[in-house]
Amino acid sequence: MKALVAHPGGFGEVLLAGPAVRALATRAGTVTMLCEARGASAARLLPHVDDVLVWDTPGPDDGTGGTDGPLTRLRQEVYDVALVLGPEPLGDWPAPRLPRSARVRRVAAGRADGPLRGVGDAGARRHRTAVRAGAEAALAAAADLGFGLRAGDDGRLRVRPVPDTASLTGNGPYVAVHPGAADPGRAWDAAHGAGIVARLCDAGHRVVVTGGPQEAALTRAVSGDTAVDLGGRTTSRAFAGVLNSADLLVTAATGPAHLAAAVGTPALVRGEAGPGSAEDVVRAVTELLVAAG
Repeated sequence: MKALVAHPGGFGEVLLAGPAVRALATRAGTVTMLCEARGASAARLLPHVDDVLVWDTPGPDDGTGGTDGPLTRLRQEVYDVALVLGPEPLGDWPAPRLPRSARVRRVAAGRADGPLRGVGDAGARRHRTAVRAGAEAALAAAADLGFGLRAGDDGRLRVRPVPDTASLTGNGPYVAVHPGAADPGRAWDAAHGAGIVARLCDAGHRVVVTGGPQEAALTRAVSGDTAVDLGGRTTSRAFAGVLNSADLLVTAATGPAHLAAAVGTPALVRGEAGPGSAEDVVRAVTELLVAAG
């Protein structure tokens, strides 16, 4: 049996589809994920995803980016079941149409974002609740197709084994800080992020600052002379390794927070905030680390 999972979301949203992918893999010999480029690196981290098919914007039938390219591929593969996930509305993304156009015999649709749009500035507990709700929504859609998790699978987010990243982070415990976000309205400005890092270091924490290549200037400014700057220096898999070894993640964005959840690291989600928020963040970090022992 061949299964297809289609999801138009970004990095974090695609990670939420992971438990549903594992449910399909209990009986499907292969699982392919159809997603946008912004979610493809997350799809490649998910256990049991055998292939990733990327579709972004309408274009000519060149076999790579146009609507007919993926459709041709889907027809050639002859998928038996398809699970279409994502927020509503899906806009111009053709995922709901492609499986039926490709004559997939059984198709189910559902959300895989739960209440995540309302996460806002969230403590670790609220983030865990939101992640669980999103994953459960995707699992419910898989159940509509008759697929469930294996016995002993707790339904939590997971990724493939991650590398040891001590060569990047250095030895010893640390707090990871990710100041950027895909939504510019949530990203910290440099001064705000630098204040948080400085206060964390003053409180005795070693800090590692992370970010993508496009965020390198931000991470450099936020790191200053006190934190390890990994901006633009990690692949998605290496980023997962950095978060796996962190005691805690403080981030402006839900995507990195979801990845932290997938490797078992608590996350504090704090978007851009007003004066005094740096002190609030340090206080919350200290409380979470004490609670974690």
